[in-house]
Amino acid sequence: MSSKNLFGRRKLFPPPLPRTNGAGVNLETPLAETDVVPLPRARQLERFGIATVGALLLHFPRRYEDRTQFDHFPAETGDQAVCVCGVVKKTTMRRVRGGQRMFDVLLEEENAGAFGGRLVCRWFNSHWVEKMIAQGHVLVVHGKPKLSGTNVVITHPEFEVVEDDAEQSIHLKRIVPIHAATEGLSPRLIRRIVWDVLERLEDEMVEQLVPAALDRMPRAWALRQMHFPKSQGDLAKARKHLVLEEFLAMQLALSAKRAELKSERGEPHCGPGELVRKLHESLPFPLTRAQQRVIAEIRDDLASPRPMNRLLHGDVGSGKTLVAMSAMLRCVEAGFQAALMAPTQILAEQHFLNFRRLLEPLGIRVSLRTGARKEDAGEMALFSATNPQVPGVVFAAGRREQHASRVPHPGGGAGAPLQAFAANEPHIFIGTHALLYDGAGISRLGLAVIDEQHKFGVMQRARLRGDGAVPDVLVMTATPIPRTLTMTLYGDLDVSTLDEMPPGRGRIVTLVRPPEKLPDAVKFIRTQLDEGRQAYIVYPLVEESERVEAKAATAEFAKWSEMLAPMKCALLHGRVPPEEKDAVMAAFRRADTKALIATTVIEVGVDVPNANVMLIENAERFGLAQIHQLRGRIGRGAHKSYCVLLTTGDDAEALEKLRILEKTGDGFEIAEADLRLRGPGDLLGTAQSGLAPLRLGDLFADADLMKLARNHAFLIFERDPKLELPENAGCRTLLAENRRAVLSQVS
Repeated sequence: MSSKNLFGRRKLFPPPLPRTNGAGVNLETPLAETDVVPLPRARQLERFGIATVGALLLHFPRRYEDRTQFDHFPAETGDQAVCVCGVVKKTTMRRVRGGQRMFDVLLEEENAGAFGGRLVCRWFNSHWVEKMIAQGHVLVVHGKPKLSGTNVVITHPEFEVVEDDAEQSIHLKRIVPIHAATEGLSPRLIRRIVWDVLERLEDEMVEQLVPAALDRMPRAWALRQMHFPKSQGDLAKARKHLVLEEFLAMQLALSAKRAELKSERGEPHCGPGELVRKLHESLPFPLTRAQQRVIAEIRDDLASPRPMNRLLHGDVGSGKTLVAMSAMLRCVEAGFQAALMAPTQILAEQHFLNFRRLLEPLGIRVSLRTGARKEDAGEMALFSATNPQVPGVVFAAGRREQHASRVPHPGGGAGAPLQAFAANEPHIFIGTHALLYDGAGISRLGLAVIDEQHKFGVMQRARLRGDGAVPDVLVMTATPIPRTLTMTLYGDLDVSTLDEMPPGRGRIVTLVRPPEKLPDAVKFIRTQLDEGRQAYIVYPLVEESERVEAKAATAEFAKWSEMLAPMKCALLHGRVPPEEKDAVMAAFRRADTKALIATTVIEVGVDVPNANVMLIENAERFGLAQIHQLRGRIGRGAHKSYCVLLTTGDDAEALEKLRILEKTGDGFEIAEADLRLRGPGDLLGTAQSGLAPLRLGDLFADADLMKLARNHAFLIFERDPKLELPENAGCRTLLAENRRAVLSQVS
């Protein structure tokens, strides 16, 4: 064909470049300065986040199509996507269902003979497709086939029009890369740009980043094969090299952070343990072996001059708060203040109540810090003068302050360890992110405990470390973390695991039911409420949405009030004003309210032992770990508890996911299953972890490569803490690139 395409428009590119000795490019070369990418395309790519040759070559294909041998046209519905090539025999457009445009393309398989070999490709309201495809065109199509009447149909497939020109060597008869694209930059166009750039890439200018001890493959060869593999074997080798490179960069960043933390100036924050002993003796239950083990691990950290950086994770109800309380008492005994930071107002208030109840008899003053209210909003309903049994509230800067008066323990109480504190000076602070800012009143922080740490960004956590001596830090999460992630997200932390549940927790029966069983569920809930229990009704949305087919708490509240009358119901979600939220929770704790219609705002921090029933609507819209967190709000008392998951059942995969919750209450098993089903997603996102997100690696499929990279990174930092040796030059580059990626993501 000529240099014009099928629609008569002149192409922006000449035929593919032969390999020449002309002006080459390296990874730092801006695309706009190359002679192979036209300036308009370079500007489009820059808007897409790709400005240099290196950024382009790290824009890896999202999948590949083996166009050396296409699939046969399917004859029935299939679960797997197929890649086929055929000739357009006919196109039709008609209006259906409320005026929608339906565009059908009838494809015929070449050399199919007289039988079969036909396929319908279908698009709805896609005017751009109608302009691209005409009778006689050859199409490459990728998608999942479904039987519709007598036809096999692929709806909204990915496709390319095959042009009989010099570009056949790039787009056909090979393993073809399919890159993520954007408006104005199709996968075919990006493929051509990558091809031409690789033709001019000077291999000797591509720095080797992975040490030869890990993999001896040249990086330039790996980049070429990643985009245009000669075989599946070469693709696998190239991918292994580049995944090792990515994992090594991550583990080097974690090792550097760990080394930096170890070098920080700290001091011991560990008292003799007399207050801890009295606390444990006052409990109506014994500590689990897991709690005793973890308390000992934290005690050793507090006694060390090196700042503690420890992650404490365990299942819902495994006793993390008591472990944290024990650590904070050790810190107070040493003459320092301790603080616990929670992500929500409700959780902060819940912790305050628990700490106040258990620690006041020991002479410990606990104060609550919150920045959620306006300065003229008055006292919180929960802790107002009309509720004198819960004093000790301290608001954010500028607010009136009240402190619990010191109550000596009958057996000596506060004693000598607390003499370092001024009169009415708080020993322990409980609060939200308001603790991070000026005016919190913390003068000598010795221990910072961060609860549900994944809800805080890495920059927020960094604020806890000011100038001078740094505090010990304990981060906690009630979401059990699979070992795969502890190597990545928390590779810079020491990890403690509570893998044992305290005795006396009520059993939770979980049931998956279709929506038509709602009347039966209502009848069962009424029975439980009549017996004096309480219930949570949980929805995924606050308000109804045109874009999301799911029920909303506000819309359903009136229905539940009617269905459960005369039992009192209340509504709770994230948009409820703080004062009203306090009043709602106080009424529910007192059992004045029998049913709480809520969103996931109750996921953490709500502790009402009398509540033993939870019904979750549209359960398929939640992750497994999130549902496990939600149902952790029940089963906190001695009563048998019930969690009912209502789901449409249309999605077999979603139903299978929810059945896991019926089978097990083990949070670690559920977390692993949830991660496998959903994938790591943005768990490695910069905002929470301080790590650049993964481009290529898979935390499950490539777990062995992660272990290899982790071990090698530790070994490198042991031998060369500052990465000064010549053989670690590539590691210095990897670490610098990782930090640049983190800063660009954060900014």
